[in-house]
Amino acid sequence: MTLVRKRSTLKIWGDVIFAIFLRELKSNFSDKFGLSWALVSPMIMVVTMVVIRRPFDGGENHGLSTLSWVIYGVLLIQFFLGVLGSTSNAIQRNKPLYAFRQVQPISSILAIAVFELLVKFFLVVTIGIICFFAHFEIRIDDPLEVILIVFRVWLIAISVGTLFSLASCYVPEFKKLQMIITRPLFFISGIFFSLQDIPKEYWPYLDWNPLLHAVELARFAGSLSYGNTGVSYFYLDSFTLLSVFFALACYHISWKQAISR
Repeated sequence: MTLVRKRSTLKIWGDVIFAIFLRELKSNFSDKFGLSWALVSPMIMVVTMVVIRRPFDGGENHGLSTLSWVIYGVLLIQFFLGVLGSTSNAIQRNKPLYAFRQVQPISSILAIAVFELLVKFFLVVTIGIICFFAHFEIRIDDPLEVILIVFRVWLIAISVGTLFSLASCYVPEFKKLQMIITRPLFFISGIFFSLQDIPKEYWPYLDWNPLLHAVELARFAGSLSYGNTGVSYFYLDSFTLLSVFFALACYHISWKQAISR
Protein backbone atom coordinates (compact mmCIF):
# COMPACT_ATOMS: atom_id res chain seq x y z
CA MET A 1 0.00 0.00 0.00
CA THR A 2 1.41 3.37 -1.04
CA LEU A 3 1.75 5.93 1.72
CA VAL A 4 0.51 9.36 0.65
CA ARG A 5 2.13 12.25 2.48
CA LYS A 6 0.17 15.44 2.74
CA ARG A 7 2.12 18.66 2.50
CA SER A 8 1.07 21.92 4.06
CA THR A 9 0.23 24.91 1.86
CA LEU A 10 3.37 26.67 3.06
CA LYS A 11 5.51 23.64 2.17
CA ILE A 12 3.99 23.43 -1.32
CA TRP A 13 4.55 27.17 -1.82
CA GLY A 14 8.18 26.85 -0.74
CA ASP A 15 8.76 23.90 -3.08
CA VAL A 16 7.25 25.81 -6.00
CA ILE A 17 9.44 28.86 -5.35
CA PHE A 18 12.52 26.65 -5.11
CA ALA A 19 11.65 24.84 -8.35
CA ILE A 20 11.20 28.13 -10.22
CA PHE A 21 14.44 29.41 -8.68
CA LEU A 22 16.30 26.35 -10.02
CA ARG A 23 14.66 26.89 -13.41
CA GLU A 24 15.84 30.50 -13.40
CA LEU A 25 19.33 29.44 -12.32
CA LYS A 26 19.56 26.87 -15.10
CA SER A 27 18.31 29.25 -17.79
CA ASN A 28 20.80 31.95 -16.75
CA PHE A 29 23.75 29.58 -16.54
CA SER A 30 22.95 28.32 -20.03
CA ASP A 31 23.62 31.89 -21.18
CA LYS A 32 27.12 32.29 -19.75
CA PHE A 33 27.71 35.66 -21.36
CA GLY A 34 24.50 37.07 -19.88
CA LEU A 35 25.38 35.96 -16.36
CA SER A 36 28.97 37.12 -16.71
CA TRP A 37 27.83 40.49 -17.99
CA ALA A 38 25.62 40.92 -14.91
CA LEU A 39 28.83 40.75 -12.85
CA VAL A 40 31.21 42.54 -15.19
CA SER A 41 29.00 45.50 -16.16
CA PRO A 42 28.85 47.07 -12.66
CA MET A 43 32.61 46.62 -12.25
CA ILE A 44 33.28 48.44 -15.51
CA MET A 45 31.00 51.28 -14.44
CA VAL A 46 32.65 51.53 -11.01
CA VAL A 47 36.14 51.71 -12.54
CA THR A 48 35.04 54.27 -15.14
CA MET A 49 33.40 56.55 -12.58
CA VAL A 50 36.34 56.35 -10.19
CA VAL A 51 38.74 57.30 -12.98
CA ILE A 52 36.52 60.25 -13.99
CA ARG A 53 35.82 61.58 -10.48
CA ARG A 54 39.20 61.13 -8.80
CA PRO A 55 40.89 64.17 -10.47
CA PHE A 56 37.99 66.42 -9.37
CA ASP A 57 37.43 65.32 -5.76
CA GLY A 58 41.02 64.44 -4.86
CA GLY A 59 40.14 60.84 -4.01
CA GLU A 60 37.68 61.76 -1.26
CA ASN A 61 34.06 62.92 -1.11
CA HIS A 62 32.76 64.29 2.22
CA GLY A 63 34.98 61.95 4.23
CA LEU A 64 34.34 58.89 2.04
CA SER A 65 36.89 57.63 -0.47
CA THR A 66 35.92 58.01 -4.13
CA LEU A 67 35.95 54.23 -4.63
CA SER A 68 33.61 53.60 -1.69
CA TRP A 69 31.39 56.53 -2.69
CA VAL A 70 31.00 55.18 -6.23
CA ILE A 71 30.48 51.56 -5.18
CA TYR A 72 27.59 52.38 -2.84
CA GLY A 73 25.80 54.37 -5.52
CA VAL A 74 26.39 52.14 -8.54
CA LEU A 75 25.66 48.80 -6.86
CA LEU A 76 22.46 49.99 -5.15
CA ILE A 77 20.93 51.54 -8.26
CA GLN A 78 21.96 48.69 -10.57
CA PHE A 79 20.60 46.26 -7.97
CA PHE A 80 17.27 48.11 -7.96
CA LEU A 81 17.04 48.26 -11.75
CA GLY A 82 18.04 44.59 -12.08
CA VAL A 83 15.40 43.34 -9.64
CA LEU A 84 12.79 45.68 -11.11
CA GLY A 85 13.50 44.58 -14.67
CA SER A 86 13.41 40.87 -13.83
CA THR A 87 10.30 40.93 -11.65
CA SER A 88 8.40 43.09 -14.13
CA ASN A 89 8.78 40.24 -16.66
CA ALA A 90 8.08 37.45 -14.17
CA ILE A 91 4.36 36.91 -14.79
CA GLN A 92 4.52 36.87 -18.58
CA ARG A 93 7.74 34.84 -18.65
CA ASN A 94 6.34 32.02 -16.50
CA LYS A 95 2.77 32.08 -17.79
CA PRO A 96 2.83 28.42 -19.04
CA LEU A 97 3.52 27.28 -15.48
CA TYR A 98 0.24 28.70 -14.20
CA ALA A 99 -1.57 25.78 -15.79
CA PHE A 100 -0.55 23.94 -12.61
CA ARG A 101 -2.81 25.02 -9.78
CA GLN A 102 0.06 24.98 -7.26
CA VAL A 103 1.94 27.67 -9.19
CA GLN A 104 0.91 31.29 -8.71
CA PRO A 105 2.51 34.46 -10.09
CA ILE A 106 3.76 35.55 -6.66
CA SER A 107 5.95 32.41 -6.57
CA SER A 108 7.73 33.32 -9.80
CA ILE A 109 8.17 36.93 -8.68
CA LEU A 110 9.79 35.89 -5.40
CA ALA A 111 11.99 33.22 -7.02
CA ILE A 112 13.34 35.68 -9.59
CA ALA A 113 13.84 38.37 -6.93
CA VAL A 114 15.85 35.95 -4.77
CA PHE A 115 17.94 34.98 -7.78
CA GLU A 116 18.77 38.65 -8.47
CA LEU A 117 19.66 39.12 -4.80
CA LEU A 118 22.11 36.22 -4.93
CA VAL A 119 23.69 37.48 -8.16
CA LYS A 120 24.36 40.87 -6.55
CA PHE A 121 25.66 39.16 -3.41
CA PHE A 122 28.29 37.31 -5.45
CA LEU A 123 29.06 40.58 -7.23
CA VAL A 124 29.76 42.30 -3.91
CA VAL A 125 31.91 39.37 -2.76
CA THR A 126 33.87 39.50 -6.04
CA ILE A 127 34.45 43.25 -5.73
CA GLY A 128 35.49 42.78 -2.10
CA ILE A 129 38.05 40.13 -3.06
CA ILE A 130 39.44 42.30 -5.85
CA CYS A 131 39.75 45.31 -3.53
CA PHE A 132 41.42 43.17 -0.86
CA PHE A 133 44.14 41.90 -3.17
CA ALA A 134 44.53 45.32 -4.81
CA HIS A 135 44.84 46.93 -1.33
CA PHE A 136 41.86 49.23 -1.87
CA GLU A 137 39.98 50.11 1.30
CA ILE A 138 36.17 49.85 1.28
CA ARG A 139 34.96 51.57 4.42
CA ILE A 140 31.88 50.20 6.22
CA ASP A 141 31.29 51.72 9.66
CA ASP A 142 27.82 50.21 10.10
CA PRO A 143 27.54 46.99 8.04
CA LEU A 144 24.18 46.01 9.57
CA GLU A 145 22.59 49.26 8.41
CA VAL A 146 24.02 48.79 4.93
CA ILE A 147 22.37 45.34 4.78
CA LEU A 148 19.05 46.79 5.98
CA ILE A 149 19.18 49.52 3.33
CA VAL A 150 19.84 46.91 0.63
CA PHE A 151 16.86 44.95 1.95
CA ARG A 152 14.64 48.05 1.74
CA VAL A 153 15.74 48.71 -1.84
CA TRP A 154 15.06 45.05 -2.67
CA LEU A 155 11.51 45.28 -1.31
CA ILE A 156 10.83 48.51 -3.21
CA ALA A 157 12.13 46.97 -6.44
CA ILE A 158 9.97 43.85 -6.00
CA SER A 159 6.90 45.97 -5.24
CA VAL A 160 7.32 48.28 -8.22
CA GLY A 161 8.23 45.32 -10.45
CA THR A 162 5.06 43.50 -9.39
CA LEU A 163 2.95 46.53 -10.29
CA PHE A 164 4.63 46.81 -13.69
CA SER A 165 4.23 43.07 -14.28
CA LEU A 166 0.50 43.20 -13.53
CA ALA A 167 0.02 46.32 -15.65
CA SER A 168 1.78 44.78 -18.67
CA CYS A 169 -0.64 41.83 -18.57
CA TYR A 170 -3.48 44.24 -19.29
CA VAL A 171 -1.58 46.71 -21.49
CA PRO A 172 1.50 45.15 -23.18
CA GLU A 173 2.61 48.60 -24.34
CA PHE A 174 3.21 49.49 -20.71
CA LYS A 175 6.72 48.05 -21.14
CA LYS A 176 7.67 51.07 -23.20
CA LEU A 177 6.32 53.38 -20.50
CA GLN A 178 8.32 51.45 -17.92
CA MET A 179 11.56 52.26 -19.75
CA ILE A 180 10.64 55.94 -19.87
CA ILE A 181 9.85 55.98 -16.14
CA THR A 182 12.83 54.00 -14.83
CA ARG A 183 15.66 55.23 -17.04
CA PRO A 184 15.86 58.74 -15.48
CA LEU A 185 16.22 57.11 -12.04
CA PHE A 186 19.74 56.15 -13.05
CA PHE A 187 20.69 59.82 -13.25
CA ILE A 188 18.74 61.35 -10.34
CA SER A 189 19.43 58.78 -7.63
CA GLY A 190 22.82 59.99 -6.45
CA ILE A 191 25.17 57.91 -8.58
CA PHE A 192 26.82 60.94 -10.13
CA PHE A 193 26.38 63.46 -7.31
CA SER A 194 25.99 63.87 -3.57
CA LEU A 195 22.93 65.68 -2.26
CA GLN A 196 25.29 67.74 -0.11
CA ASP A 197 26.81 69.20 -3.28
CA ILE A 198 23.42 70.45 -4.50
CA PRO A 199 22.13 73.86 -3.30
CA LYS A 200 19.36 73.41 -0.72
CA GLU A 201 16.79 75.28 -2.79
CA TYR A 202 16.92 72.41 -5.32
CA TRP A 203 16.52 69.61 -2.77
CA PRO A 204 12.70 69.43 -3.04
CA TYR A 205 13.10 68.47 -6.72
CA LEU A 206 15.32 65.51 -5.78
CA ASP A 207 14.53 64.20 -2.31
CA TRP A 208 11.12 62.80 -3.30
CA ASN A 209 13.14 59.92 -4.75
CA PRO A 210 13.51 57.11 -2.16
CA LEU A 211 16.52 55.70 -4.03
CA LEU A 212 18.42 58.93 -3.41
CA HIS A 213 17.70 58.52 0.30
CA ALA A 214 18.88 54.89 0.13
CA VAL A 215 22.14 55.75 -1.63
CA GLU A 216 23.01 58.66 0.66
CA LEU A 217 22.09 56.70 3.80
CA ALA A 218 24.20 53.76 2.60
CA ARG A 219 27.15 56.12 2.19
CA PHE A 220 26.44 57.48 5.67
CA ALA A 221 26.45 53.91 7.04
CA GLY A 222 29.72 53.36 5.21
CA SER A 223 31.29 56.41 6.83
CA LEU A 224 29.58 58.22 9.69
CA SER A 225 31.61 61.32 8.88
CA TYR A 226 29.80 61.50 5.52
CA GLY A 227 26.65 62.79 7.22
CA ASN A 228 22.97 62.24 6.42
CA THR A 229 21.95 65.81 5.63
CA GLY A 230 18.80 66.08 3.55
CA VAL A 231 17.84 62.38 3.72
CA SER A 232 15.63 60.47 6.13
CA TYR A 233 15.30 56.91 7.39
CA PHE A 234 11.64 57.63 8.14
CA TYR A 235 10.92 58.56 4.52
CA LEU A 236 12.71 55.48 3.18
CA ASP A 237 10.93 53.17 5.64
CA SER A 238 7.53 54.75 4.95
CA PHE A 239 7.97 54.46 1.19
CA THR A 240 9.07 50.82 1.54
CA LEU A 241 6.04 49.86 3.63
CA LEU A 242 3.58 51.74 1.41
CA SER A 243 5.00 50.26 -1.80
CA VAL A 244 4.84 46.70 -0.40
CA PHE A 245 1.28 47.22 0.84
CA PHE A 246 0.10 48.74 -2.44
CA ALA A 247 1.76 46.00 -4.53
CA LEU A 248 0.24 43.21 -2.41
CA ALA A 249 -3.20 44.86 -2.54
CA CYS A 250 -3.07 45.21 -6.34
CA TYR A 251 -1.78 41.65 -6.70
CA HIS A 252 -4.54 40.23 -4.49
CA ILE A 253 -7.22 42.03 -6.48
CA SER A 254 -6.03 41.35 -10.01
CA TRP A 255 -3.68 38.36 -10.31
CA LYS A 256 -6.35 35.88 -11.50
CA GLN A 257 -7.57 38.25 -14.20
CA ALA A 258 -3.98 39.07 -15.18
CA ILE A 259 -2.92 35.48 -15.92
CA SER A 260 -6.15 34.75 -17.80
CA ARG A 261 -5.55 37.47 -20.36
